Amino acid sequence: MTTDVNSWKELTKLTQGKAFDIERVRLRENSIAIEGRFESPPLARMTEENQVFVVAFLRSHGSIKEMERLFGISYPTVKARLTHIAEQLPFVETVDAPLPPNGDEVLDQLEQGTIDVDEAAELLRRRGGAKGTDLVRGEK
Repeated sequence: MTTDVNSWKELTKLTQGKAFDIERVRLRENSIAIEGRFESPPLARMTEENQVFVVAFLRSHGSIKEMERLFGISYPTVKARLTHIAEQLPFVETVDAPLPPNGDEVLDQLEQGTIDVDEAAELLRRRGGAKGTDLVRGEK
């Protein structure tokens, strides 16, 4: 294991896509070492071939046409490879950001003094545009 790239390739070959734990991490710039049990990230458990494919996909900004050109494969093959890779990754749940309060709620907060005029204007802008008449209670 001579260089960083070769080291990563060697580790990928050794683990063959199986899960592995990392027990020691050393920060290069200050030689601080941290010991414990760290799970490897899902991308690190992929084969080298799939890692290269993912990097190429990201570098091509998700362009399937570019992936077809780079790898000399068809659209269905690119899609199938991406599907296969995606199945190896855990699903990341996202939480939708709550909608800003509606106009009535913003006016209530403004009247109660919990927000100032600038905050009220920003909340109304984020909600979907604030025009002069939007500030009149009851108008939608």
